[in-house]
Amino acid sequence: MLPRRVVIGAAVAAPIVARAALRDGQLPTLDFDHLYKSFGVRGMEFSDRVRELSGQKVAVIGYMAPPLKAESKFFVLSREPLAICPFCDSDANWPLDIVVIYLKYQMPLVSAGARLTVVGRLESGSWLDPESGFVSLLRLVDADFHKV
Repeated sequence: MLPRRVVIGAAVAAPIVARAALRDGQLPTLDFDHLYKSFGVRGMEFSDRVRELSGQKVAVIGYMAPPLKAESKFFVLSREPLAICPFCDSDANWPLDIVVIYLKYQMPLVSAGARLTVVGRLESGSWLDPESGFVSLLRLVDADFHKV
């Protein structure tokens, strides 16, 4: 196990590295307009862009939904600011185009509704988080974020 000061230092430095990589054009970006190819009675079909980038490190800009707790290793990123906590309401009221963010380190989350750039490895396909029971279709894992 790493000493606490190393973990804290890494959590602070990681967003700086992510910003530099994004600024230098080293990371592909994915936006909410290009998550799905279609929505229909047979479900949602991922876009060609999602299929192409799945497994790669990408950047996504969106808004942090109200978190379940103040310090966490995950949160929901949405196209628009959300007034509801995604964990406190029926999934029928959630937007379809959300991305679940799993952070590298437990970090204090920013105010709900904050616009963020998130950098992490894109995973696609239905997955059940064993700790929270939350089901996601799109995730960024080993992620870092910073306010836009």
